[in-house]
Amino acid sequence: MGNGIEIEKPLTAWAEAHFGAGSRVEGLKRLSGGASQETWAFDVAAPDITHALILRRAPGGVAAARSSEAVSLATEAALLGATSRAGVRVPAVLHVSAPGTPLGEAFVMRRVAGETLGRKILRDDEYKTARTRLTRDCGEALAGIHAIPTAGLVDLPRSLGEDQITKYEAIYRGFGMPRPVLELAFAWLKANAPAPAAPVLVHGDFRLGNLIVDGNGLAAVLDWELAHIGDPREDIAWVCVNSWRFGHSEKRVGGFGDLPEMLDAYAAAGGARFTPAEIDWWEILGSLKWGVMCMIMYSAYKTGADPSVERAAIGRRVSENEIDLINLFEGLGRHA
Repeated sequence: MGNGIEIEKPLTAWAEAHFGAGSRVEGLKRLSGGASQETWAFDVAAPDITHALILRRAPGGVAAARSSEAVSLATEAALLGATSRAGVRVPAVLHVSAPGTPLGEAFVMRRVAGETLGRKILRDDEYKTARTRLTRDCGEALAGIHAIPTAGLVDLPRSLGEDQITKYEAIYRGFGMPRPVLELAFAWLKANAPAPAAPVLVHGDFRLGNLIVDGNGLAAVLDWELAHIGDPREDIAWVCVNSWRFGHSEKRVGGFGDLPEMLDAYAAAGGARFTPAEIDWWEILGSLKWGVMCMIMYSAYKTGADPSVERAAIGRRVSENEIDLINLFEGLGRHA
């Protein structure tokens, strides 16, 4: 893993080249989270102004084998550039570092002020106004993301709904631990699969935790490593999955908003016109996927591959997803 000493020297060299001689790197700090990549916060004290920045870096600066879903850091940086040009609120990328350079595989972006913790966003008075705007902000952001031309995005994987059912069912079967609710979900999803929508750029993890929110609403969309070519309804439904409502289950969109309002904002910003009922299948898929992911987390703990308490705690949440799935099945047909 990287450390501050090995990073500071190449960062300083870049800062002087980018901001001018005498620019200094200050307050370099490794941030928690980000299991697959390093994330560092730092400031550059330039001759005229101090810049608040973030470094996203491969572990140790060395590109490692990545999962079939995760895109490279260079692709993440390119996606941030494309979405910024499309008017989506994302951090501005200032520098991309190639593998084999002193800094290693990495990119530097502006640090956006705001909060990412879902419970604080949904609870604190500081975000009271933001909560009234966030539903519309999310609809507009997703419409902008889904409108980005995909022709030049050659490094992105393609994953539609039925692809994901096949993938997650194979993982689930591999555990040899049948769970009746998950069995029902797989069977129902396969029997009721909707016709695919035109494939678009999909963020892949659009939810509270990956959104920066300030006092005015959505400030930036983060964490693009699961971006892919897919169905636009996947992104819309993922922010609705109950696990990402942080206890505020009465609000279908992220615990803060109502789905018709987000769909109206999405359509008004140029997205397709979807109904709440068209999102049901994708929300069931989302809860099922997260349930299987929780099984993966527990398996990592059980086998010792990752003995952290966090993995065990997340693994326990399979049952929460089973409850969510039952509630979703009971609610089918209620949406116009």
